[in-house]
Amino acid sequence: MARRIAATVRTLGVDRFDLKYDQPVTHADLMRSITLYGEQVVPLVKDMLSD
Repeated sequence: MARRIAATVRTLGVDRFDLKYDQPVTHADLMRSITLYGEQVVPLVKDMLSD
């Protein structure tokens, strides 16, 4: 996922990326997904874009 986000950011030249959750999930699962995104995906994307 991080590679796809970084590639999209580079291609479009955007400085903001929002995720939309459209599948029904429990609140606990949603919070877990947000946590993983913030702690694992975002740092990877930032590192990839710093090159």
